[in-house]
Amino acid sequence: MWLQNRVSQKELKKKLMEENFKRTTISFYKYFPIEDAQAFRDEFYQRLNELKVFGRIYVAAEGINAQLSVPEFEMGKFKSYLESIPELKDVLLDIAVDDDGKSFWVLKVKVRKKIVADGIEDPAFDMRNKGKYLNAEQFNQLTNDPETIVVDMRNHYEYEVGHFQNAIEVPSETFREQLPMAADMLGDEKEKNIIMYCTGGIRCEKASAYLKYRGFQHVYHLRGGIINYANTIKKLELPNKFIGKNFVFDKRLGEKIGDEVISHCHQCGKPCDKHVNCANEACHLLFIQCDECAEKYEGCCSLDCQETIHLPIEKQREQRKGLKNGRKIFNNKSRARMDALRVS
Repeated sequence: MWLQNRVSQKELKKKLMEENFKRTTISFYKYFPIEDAQAFRDEFYQRLNELKVFGRIYVAAEGINAQLSVPEFEMGKFKSYLESIPELKDVLLDIAVDDDGKSFWVLKVKVRKKIVADGIEDPAFDMRNKGKYLNAEQFNQLTNDPETIVVDMRNHYEYEVGHFQNAIEVPSETFREQLPMAADMLGDEKEKNIIMYCTGGIRCEKASAYLKYRGFQHVYHLRGGIINYANTIKKLELPNKFIGKNFVFDKRLGEKIGDEVISHCHQCGKPCDKHVNCANEACHLLFIQCDECAEKYEGCCSLDCQETIHLPIEKQREQRKGLKNGRKIFNNKSRARMDALRVS
């Protein structure tokens, strides 16, 4: 059996839009030892593919990290399958807050060295020695203490559109850079209560173990991350301490948690929290763009890219040939280009 998708992305998106049933976007992770990651991956792909589940899943010797789109009519079978795996029997499923069910259109299950690249090589590092879980109510109570330090373990572009009140940003491009940077920023605060958080919990759980490894004593992390926090405060009618929007890594690129708009359009500077990818496929920069600038620049991040999208398709393909964009993120270099746009 061929255990991967062989249909074009265009056809898959078309099929998704033609579906006559609802889907739910779910994310979960679990750190636990997997002896044969490839065999685990193949079994997992086959079973989820049978249930018409889409999404992106990483499997490694240290565990699993998954973001999925599950048909509602198959939800029972999906949960039963997870429960059949002893280590995933009680795994926390984060249900998307702002969801149209169209977050994914293909199933990808990949084997990686780690489910979160951390750059840690010391065998003395132990994920079992991690911080204590906090639920939403406990998080709110502990953050009422002005001496509590809250640390955001997400990337700068995630923090930019939304974060918890008084949270510290660790300004870095990668998680592996963030870990030692966070420990260095906290310095001698080894006796204070420190809370780590992230989108769904996977990064802050590892970060809490890293701080313990570095000698910090009172370390906590938000169970289920921002997503579970948002669902819990709504259900229990608790105060919301998250301001703005939660960035998510699927087609939606964000879900509203607080009513505030705390970020700005990278082109004109007006309040805006809408992330987009540059319409020029040779660029594909992720940046914040308001509706007016989207119309003015035709979804592009610069005048150069706007000119490019009007070139003949063959010419555009020629420009893209050999490029490996990955995920290009708005940064200081991009900011200089945006500032030049405003001046012009």
